Formats: sequence, structure tokens, C-alpha cells
Amino acid sequence: MKVLIINGSPRLNGNTTLAVKEMEKIFNKEGIETEILQIGNKNIRGCIACNSCRKTGKCVFDDGVNDAAEKFKAADGLVIASPVYFASANGTLISFLDRLFYSSNFDKTMKVGASVVICRRGGASATFDELNKYFTISNMPVAASRYWNVVHGREQGEASKDLEGMHTMRTLARNMSFLIKSIALGKGKFGLPQQEPITMTNFIR
Repeated sequence: MKVLIINGSPRLNGNTTLAVKEMEKIFNKEGIETEILQIGNKNIRGCIACNSCRKTGKCVFDDGVNDAAEKFKAADGLVIASPVYFASANGTLISFLDRLFYSSNFDKTMKVGASVVICRRGGASATFDELNKYFTISNMPVAASRYWNVVHGREQGEASKDLEGMHTMRTLARNMSFLIKSIALGKGKFGLPQQEPITMTNFIR
């Protein structure tokens, strides 16, 4: 079993890294393999709505999104972590996620998702909600913790002083591990939920 962790921070070894590393310790104890991709410092462009991916199954821009899609396909869970900028996630991360979820045509049903947000003071709830929407449009159950998945810290290393936030990360990793293992057992016994054809509707005047 494997969890892919997307670190959306442009800072290497910053507070976002501390948060996901705290989760990684628990995943390792639970026997779940992890891989962390740091994409916040990469040159990732946004989607241009060319729809080439509808034909090829991958994005027309080969800047790391397609490689991440293959890792996502093989994973049982996905963690998305981001610092807060203007009550939103890092723009590079959003461009990455828009293209990752739109261009990858594999079934994401029952892959477990979790969002992690790091902030100095405010904007955490808005960012948390923003990131969770990628999961809830993709048939992905969302792992919860004992509090919203938020760690506070501004300067490098300050996140480690947020004891409640780090507790939240450990609890989140344990809950996510339980869900991944439980879903694996359920898939073996019951299979995945039945899918029915989608009737697309657009709202027009």
C-alpha cells in the first residue's frame, strides 16, 4: 500500500515539509509506503483547455504532471499539502492539481485523500476547503483528523512548536492508514461501488 504526498510549498525543508514528515513517520509505522513530490518550486504552468488529454490520456505539457499521474494511479491515497497565500493554496500547486486531476483519466474511486494546510494565522479553512474539492469530485473518500488539518508556523521550523497541529498530523495519518486498509479489505470482499452512466447537464438561460 502506498500514499503519494504532494508538497506544494516552494520552500525546501520548510513548515509544510515538517507537517508531511510527521505524517510520514506514522505511515511507515503502519506499513504504508510513501513518496513525497515537492512541486511548489517547479515551473508548472496552468491548463490551457486544449483538451488534448481527452484523446491521449495525458497532459500536453510534460513538466512533471504526467509523471505524477502515474504515481497517483499506483497509489492508494493522496495527501496534498500547501502553505496559505492570500487565503488560498500556492498558485503553482493549484495549476498542478487542475491539470493532474483533469488530464488523468484513470478511475480514482476509493483512493483516500487528505489535505494539509500550513499558515501563519488566517486563511487556513478556506484553503482546506479548496484542496478537498479535488477529492470530492473524484469519488475519493476524505480522511479526517481530530481537528481541521492545519499546522501553524511562519518562520522555518516554527511548525514543530505547534504541538496540537503535529498531533493532528499524526492522527490524520493513522486515520488515513485505517481507511486505506479497510477499503482494501472491502474491495476484496465486495468490490468497488457500482458506477452508472453520467448524464451531463449544463446550466444555461
